Amino acid sequence: MATATDGSKVIKPNFEEGTKSFIFSQEHEDLRESMEAWVKKEMWPHRNEWEDTYWPTEKMKRAGELGFLGLCFPEEYGGQGGDYYYSLVRAECMAYTGSGGTNMGFAVQTDMVLPPIHLLGAEEQKRKYLEPGLKGEKVGCLGITEPGAGSDVAGIRTTAIRDGDEFVINGSKTFITNGPRADFIVLVAKTNPEERHAGITLFVVDLRDENGEKVPGFTVSAELEKMGMHASDTGELAFEDVRVPASAILGEEGKGFYHIAWELQGERLVAAAGSHAGAERMIEKTLEYAKEREAFGRPIGKFQAIRHKFAEMATKAEAAKQFTYATAWRFGNGEYPVREITMAKLFSSRMACEVADECIQILGGYGYMKEYEIERAYRDVRLNRIGAGTDEVMLDVIGKSYGL
Repeated sequence: MATATDGSKVIKPNFEEGTKSFIFSQEHEDLRESMEAWVKKEMWPHRNEWEDTYWPTEKMKRAGELGFLGLCFPEEYGGQGGDYYYSLVRAECMAYTGSGGTNMGFAVQTDMVLPPIHLLGAEEQKRKYLEPGLKGEKVGCLGITEPGAGSDVAGIRTTAIRDGDEFVINGSKTFITNGPRADFIVLVAKTNPEERHAGITLFVVDLRDENGEKVPGFTVSAELEKMGMHASDTGELAFEDVRVPASAILGEEGKGFYHIAWELQGERLVAAAGSHAGAERMIEKTLEYAKEREAFGRPIGKFQAIRHKFAEMATKAEAAKQFTYATAWRFGNGEYPVREITMAKLFSSRMACEVADECIQILGGYGYMKEYEIERAYRDVRLNRIGAGTDEVMLDVIGKSYGL
């Protein structure tokens, strides 16, 4: 923004100037510049290839080497010791991959699996899973959803029954991102099948041994084909008499529901950040097209109908971003604003789907073609209204927060 020093000068807006945020310092912005450049150089060129082959684990190792996985984790475990806001920077930078499936696989590692191990894990668990996880040497997955229990976490049927100093795990999980390749899982299981919420316990369980072979009793019963997120491996996992020591419990026995409820808040904020960042990338790509594509003798962006579409999309994306930032500030300062986190996730994921649909409409037939890649973004972004809590669950949480 230009400034006026006397009455002879006029203040004029600078629309090319970057938006400044109250939660990001210069260190955050320096990291953003570095990580965005790396993503564009080493990940974006492979976005189409990975739709058929999945994103390679070597890229997670590379991200670990560069310190991008451990931004918010303590230095003693190989992290960079940064604050919570670095996770938002990372999510926004990953939007430049052009691959929603890749982003999802990385987010499971950095924002869903490793945080509860850091918060709840015993020292031995942190050394065994957190340290190599931050290096990208071990890939984790989160096991909540089951064929008969999704949003109703208390209704899960996977059991972990104590047998002396061990627990015996039986059951199945589905829609598990990173599941087919994972080395370990943060698993939600019933240690007391007669209870609902109070019967749930978290475990961190090895899925593969030191040689990379699946542990006895564990199988990937199916690799699932999806509407979008094709770069992400998603599986149905089965456990048959898988034995783990009692030391595999993560947190407190019987407190798993409350532990996972905390984990979901951070996951939902990152989902909100990824949604508004993804929407911005779609708007940018479509804006380029609108400035170049001509109809009736002029670029289509010069038509009021198209110009107004961009105005609507940009306004909603900015509103989602600022809402997410304001809520993240509260979360990063020790508050637990569940209502606002839920609202941010709901609003941002819906907004991103609206933007994807509108961008396809602006591109017309080209938007429907794989070459222009908006069709992939359209398919990928749709999961955001389901994963980490469906729209319906989000609405119910918000409604109940008002005493209804």
